[in-house]
Amino acid sequence: MRQQSMFARRLLYWLSMAAGLVLAIIPLPAWLDPVRPDLALLAMIYFILTSPRIAGLGYAWLSGLFLDVLRGMVLGQHALGFLLVGYVTHKLQLQMRMFPILQQAAIVLLLLALYHFVIFWIDGLTGHGYTAWGRWLPVFSGALLWPLVVALGDSLTRRSA
Repeated sequence: MRQQSMFARRLLYWLSMAAGLVLAIIPLPAWLDPVRPDLALLAMIYFILTSPRIAGLGYAWLSGLFLDVLRGMVLGQHALGFLLVGYVTHKLQLQMRMFPILQQAAIVLLLLALYHFVIFWIDGLTGHGYTAWGRWLPVFSGALLWPLVVALGDSLTRRSA
């Protein structure tokens, strides 16, 4: 029975990541595209917090690599960002699980800022720098969506258990 539950959680993780990756590449209206949240990264953070044995650093790196391939970016750029955020989330996992949802959203805001700083840094190194303040809007939209991600994830994991 436990083995079946682990398989269901892994399947749910990969389906959530696939949905986040698909939503990362679908076209949005021009007014909405700058605030597009990083749903795949939010799903990864959620699963590292709730199921750290299932969503490890290898899964984080692989998810970021898939995003690199889908977006046609420098190979390894998003993988490094996902890996760093996954590592910090693993380190803070026990503390974050005890925080109220608004404090979790503040920590998620910092994690998203770390991710976007890594992407910004690598873009600058490769000559693709974009320095407008709009680059940081997904950090805020992702933090605002965090309570919804937790509510949806909790309802899905309760059903799969």
